Amino acid sequence: MSSHDAQPGAVLAVVHEPGGAAPGSALVFELCAPLGTAQAEAVAARIATRHRAYSVALEEAAGRYLVRLSRAGAAGGPEPVPLTAELLADLLQPPCLGTVPVTGHQRELLLAAVNRPGAAGRHIEQLHWSWTGPLDIGRFTAAWQSVTDREVVLRASFDWTGAPRLVLHERAAVEVVHHRHTTVAWNDLLRRDRARQFALHRPGLLRVNLLDGPPQHDATGRATTTRILLSYPPALLDERGAQLLVREFYRAYLADGVVPGGERRPDIRDHVEWLRNQDTDVARRFWTTAAPPANAAVSPGRPGGRSRNTGPGRIQRRLRPQQTARLRSWAAAWGAGESSALHAVWALLLYRAAGVRGPAPVSFGMHLSGRDLMLRGAADIPGLLGNPLPVTVTVDPTAPLVDLLRQVRDAALDLSAYPWVSGDLIREWSGRDPGDRLTDTLVRFDTRPELPKSLRSELTAQGIRVDVPQSVSSDTSLPVTLVARHDSQGGLTLTATHDRAGLSDADASGTLSQCMHLLRLLPDHHDERVTVAQVLDLLRAGEVPLAARQEPGPRGFALAVLRAGEPGADVIVLVMVPGVPPGAYDLLLSEHDGPERIVSLVLDDAGGLPPPSGLRELGLREGPGPGRRLVLCGCGPASRAAYEIARNAPFGTDGPTTVIMTGAGDAADSARALLLALESVRVRSV
Repeated sequence: MSSHDAQPGAVLAVVHEPGGAAPGSALVFELCAPLGTAQAEAVAARIATRHRAYSVALEEAAGRYLVRLSRAGAAGGPEPVPLTAELLADLLQPPCLGTVPVTGHQRELLLAAVNRPGAAGRHIEQLHWSWTGPLDIGRFTAAWQSVTDREVVLRASFDWTGAPRLVLHERAAVEVVHHRHTTVAWNDLLRRDRARQFALHRPGLLRVNLLDGPPQHDATGRATTTRILLSYPPALLDERGAQLLVREFYRAYLADGVVPGGERRPDIRDHVEWLRNQDTDVARRFWTTAAPPANAAVSPGRPGGRSRNTGPGRIQRRLRPQQTARLRSWAAAWGAGESSALHAVWALLLYRAAGVRGPAPVSFGMHLSGRDLMLRGAADIPGLLGNPLPVTVTVDPTAPLVDLLRQVRDAALDLSAYPWVSGDLIREWSGRDPGDRLTDTLVRFDTRPELPKSLRSELTAQGIRVDVPQSVSSDTSLPVTLVARHDSQGGLTLTATHDRAGLSDADASGTLSQCMHLLRLLPDHHDERVTVAQVLDLLRAGEVPLAARQEPGPRGFALAVLRAGEPGADVIVLVMVPGVPPGAYDLLLSEHDGPERIVSLVLDDAGGLPPPSGLRELGLREGPGPGRRLVLCGCGPASRAAYEIARNAPFGTDGPTTVIMTGAGDAADSARALLLALESVRVRSV
């Protein structure tokens, strides 16, 4: 690749003029980047390959590259060429990088991270464990790099410009930082690392921290315990996937820092291909009736005011091993597992919080890992294969408790056939609003992959002892996420992560305490005639928690003049939507020295476009006049909004309207791409 070629991961920009084209004519985009001919041809070839309904032509003139898209109609006449989200993503993706579409749940997590970042560390997951014995830092780092070289998921980044997708890179560096025990405390390291957000548009979305402990003595002599912290975005990996990577790391470390064998297959690419081949007819019929009804009880508390606190809260409770064994035996006697007992108890708490009388539907999320798909090797694929799926049961106070237990058991079996179905599809198939939240709570029963005995023996032979990695989650995409897992002693640990803005720490603690209270007492009820009402009566002394349901924010738009500009100059509109790289437009303002009037247009999360009169009357009434150019700049996810505004809105000017669209990147790269495109527009104006 020459010095004139675009570097992998660079932000590309295109310039487009929608106003001058006749209906049905071709779409023409100028590629604005330091592209060589080979790279421009790669962009055009990608579009031609992935969008076969279009005729794609690449034209080069005076160092400019134009991509022309046209489509013939059935009768040979021209048809309009829509700028779809998929086409926009392919147009702005850097050349020579492969992509795969994100899965449904992955898309929700990605868009939540980029559109609603919230408090620091909200969209970061962590695993930590202890390593006792000799530790070669060089071999440790090489082993993680070897795992990264083998696992394509660790060489992936995200693109959310148009259709959200994973971008696959040939190479990515893993970050490994070694800390001495005298330099930072463990809790400070956890907090500090959690506050570091990942740059999701760049590969290398996993980092490792090591913290040495003070030297200790054991039977074999001098030994040191090192604490290891693994951090990653939840849109990339689930906990099971991260645990699988830790297992691969151990293999690499024991093999002098290199994972035996080549790149893993099957991997996330094979999973996406498997998803493409699924027949959705049966799933559609199921979810048409199985989706939560509008009147289902979903809130963990009765309506109350919003808490003064913000950010994620985390509370943990534990059943002792003997109590856990009793619960398991009690559930088994009725033909269910302890996970069904937990689901039944959670349904009771939601019913109680709703304050209804008589039978009522109750809905909550049930997490399926997706590791039991009919896909060869799915159990060992690191990634995000599963989904939280809504489960609905009817809670009837007069019915026997065992009936509710069997309801949730059977519901879980029904859902096990659809771990690949996303919430978006469920809403579509059931006729729900696209922005509707199906449930307010999620219950996840985790099982960790066991470390093979042979691998543990090899570690022991080198004097190394490792414990089971523990998860630190901050998932507050829902008001409450409840995670159950067994600890090394056989006890059942419940961890509730909650959004403190909607559920206070005290109310979350009370909810979890009531859940544990019922789990401890259920094994005392052996009579199948015990009713739901009798079990709920065990909670009569406890307060029903308060919960504030999140209300949608105001919808609309806002315009502001950022720079007055010179009389008669063009007008630049910077379109802002959630997910635009923070600071990109600020850098553009500081580095652009042109005479143009510059206006900001901020659109809300709903993505609605302002009416044409809004642009004229609020921000542009002193703007475009005869012959003045209007330039709409859309950075990353604002690209399509800028295009739609320019295509649909008459601005009352006889001057041209131009759109600049860029891919996703950091602030500096995004501003650089915008500046390069603005220079091309300035040449046109001259």
